[in-house]
Amino acid sequence: MNIFKSHFKFSKQERSGIFFLLFFIVLLQIVYTFYITRLDDASLVHLKEDKKGQSQINELKKNARRKDSIVIFPFNPNYITDYKGYSLGMSVLEIDRLHAYRANRKFVNSIEDFQKVTLVSDSLITKISPYFKFPDWVTNKRSKKEETLVSTTRSVKANKQLVSDINLATALELRAVNGIGDKLSARIIKFRDRLGGFIDDEQVSEVYGLDPVVLKRIAAHFKVLSIPKLNKININTASVSELSKLVYLNYTVSNAIARYREENGAFHSFDELKNIEGFPSEKINRISLYLAL
Repeated sequence: MNIFKSHFKFSKQERSGIFFLLFFIVLLQIVYTFYITRLDDASLVHLKEDKKGQSQINELKKNARRKDSIVIFPFNPNYITDYKGYSLGMSVLEIDRLHAYRANRKFVNSIEDFQKVTLVSDSLITKISPYFKFPDWVTNKRSKKEETLVSTTRSVKANKQLVSDINLATALELRAVNGIGDKLSARIIKFRDRLGGFIDDEQVSEVYGLDPVVLKRIAAHFKVLSIPKLNKININTASVSELSKLVYLNYTVSNAIARYREENGAFHSFDELKNIEGFPSEKINRISLYLAL
């Protein structure tokens, strides 16, 4: 034990020397650590982004992705093999449906036919249909049909635009005719409503204030295309006020019809109305359409 104690027994000067040595070592360690930290910070400050190099790296990554992807070229969907269908994303069942359809010597001649036969999803047909390439004779045949349909549709629309139904015309549509403003358009609609609808093209001329030139313009754009369902007035039972609601019969004429009916009994024909004083006999054929016996 005395031998070991002698190794750890130091004088005061020796202890001071050991202390200063340890202090110096710790101080050097601190200085070294601080210096290394500052050096790293300085290197980070001077580090710059290499945009050109990064651009090259991005291009290499893009090219690598292209190599991994499958390039689709135009093809005839009637001749899709199992591998082709799998690479396009079709299921085995969808491919089998196409092969079964082709086994009967049938061909799909449009995108709609292909989806109807295979029952592929809308998302898949949208993805692969741009690459479908049908024979020229199929494309030309479809183009002719489409052109015929378009031309027919245009001609029908043109005819509809030329002539409109006067019984359905709005005030705005009537004002599109040169010479018809707010007052005349409102007057035409009011007259039409009182009649319950025009049944003859010439009835428009009975609207007050319409010039013959304007009437020709109206006739070029509007016709009676639909006959309205009329609520006919029974001249044997209707009161004076009910009769006078008809545009062609004013209160005086309506009252005269009622008196004639009381004196002579019920009307048996519309021709008897000609015996009424003040009755517009020249319009009896038109007026009789709004009356009932």
